[in-house]
Amino acid sequence: MRSHVKQSPKILIVDDTPTNLELLETVLRAEGFRTVSATDGSSARALGKLEQPDLILLDVMMPGESGFETCSRLKSDPATSNIPIIFLSALDDVKSKVTGLKIGGVDYISKPVHGEEVLARVRVHLRIGENNRALVQEHRARLESLREAQQAILVRPEDCPEASFAVYYRPLEETGGDFYDVVAVDADVFGYFVADVSGHGASAAFLTSAIKALLRQYGGPLYSPEDTMRGVDAVMRQMLGEEQYLTACYAHLNRRTRKLSVVSAGHPPMVLIRGSGQATVVEMNSDPLGMFSSVVLQRTDLRVSPGDRFYLYSDGIIESTPGAPRKAGIEKLVAACGEFRGLPLATATSNIAARALDGTPAPSDDLLLLAVEVSA
Repeated sequence: MRSHVKQSPKILIVDDTPTNLELLETVLRAEGFRTVSATDGSSARALGKLEQPDLILLDVMMPGESGFETCSRLKSDPATSNIPIIFLSALDDVKSKVTGLKIGGVDYISKPVHGEEVLARVRVHLRIGENNRALVQEHRARLESLREAQQAILVRPEDCPEASFAVYYRPLEETGGDFYDVVAVDADVFGYFVADVSGHGASAAFLTSAIKALLRQYGGPLYSPEDTMRGVDAVMRQMLGEEQYLTACYAHLNRRTRKLSVVSAGHPPMVLIRGSGQATVVEMNSDPLGMFSSVVLQRTDLRVSPGDRFYLYSDGIIESTPGAPRKAGIEKLVAACGEFRGLPLATATSNIAARALDGTPAPSDDLLLLAVEVSA
């Protein structure tokens, strides 16, 4: 049975003096390291991208492009920016050493070099790099587990088809601070909730499971829409960190009475598109949740008919164009909702999100659009 031998680290050696290259190659290869070499900065940068070495030993004083210049260019290139660089130089003054470390070097060895010193420093920085990579992988694995857990608690349209909703959800990071939920109060009464926790990532995402539990607790027939929001607020005040808050919008739809009650907590306005195409933007002035001992909420009650559609969303949808005012983003969203009202709800939701984000180079926030159709 053939044993598996782990591939040894690869070292790129850059020096314009052949004897120095030969010495370093001999010392490193004798200890099992793989080496590649270059005699100038330009060749070093090309080899760095091609070979992806685990570490670079870089001479400072070279004709043309100095080692400091080479290091700066390597660090500015995403393909080579994470490769650790140890400088080798006859310049052993403090200023030169500080310069090398400031531009991205991890260490500085004065010439003439000694094989044992080079080996010791190379091994230290390779171990540091290996430990860092292991930590990054562990962090990614944890975030992936958290992302899967967060996704698992988000109700999907196929899980509750009687609620007649569709959703577009795109978190900025592995886990998002935006959250939505759909609560079946009874056969003809549903609650639709959209929230945006300040901040992104794990700290915001951890709160989503708590919010979901609170909606189940305070979303039943014993509680009015305002009671539901106040229940969430009371607990969030105890859980949120300093200067952290939660904006939210809760739409309570009673299909028997054709009544839609909307409660806002500092959230962007709901958009209602009638079956006729008439658009209504439901503006309300209210406080975010989790900030004040006595939260100010506003409620709006609307009469709706089968075929009407309403949209709850996070501010990433209306603030996608850098520098554009929020009002322009809302107008763009309303126009898209009206334009695609004749399409099936899921298709319309995807098209509306695409139109709202049209021209955006890269989103800078979580993106969430929850669309609901009033069914008969």
